Amino acid sequence: MSAQDEIEQIKQLKARYLRLLDTRQWSEWRELFTEDVVADYGNSQAVKTTGVDRLIEMTSAVLEGAVSVHHAHTPEITLIDDFHAEGIWAMEDIINAADYDLHGFGHYYEDYFKQDDQWRIARIKLTRLKRDVTSK
Repeated sequence: MSAQDEIEQIKQLKARYLRLLDTRQWSEWRELFTEDVVADYGNSQAVKTTGVDRLIEMTSAVLEGAVSVHHAHTPEITLIDDFHAEGIWAMEDIINAADYDLHGFGHYYEDYFKQDDQWRIARIKLTRLKRDVTSK
């Protein structure tokens, strides 16, 4: 498979990450990660955790009852070797929850690992440049 094909697979992985997150399809979302994924969402309510089950537990609790829209743009993807890659994505998210509205901007920093011929997210870190929060 060419480098461009590998990069396209990683772009598709990120697209599924965003869609499945916003539509709360947790069992399908789970398949996008390694079992030992490390997630650090920085200054959001969902902070740092290790392990895919804990990530889903934490994320689903934070987004319970909320409407969210997550976008990722302008990927910078580097293939390290046949099984490792890194990516940086500009991001924007909107979360409308019962007691607050959030509109955020920043970047996702991610490490990917290829297992069973599929790219998976092994590490995800969100850094925010701007975070507008309005209490209801």
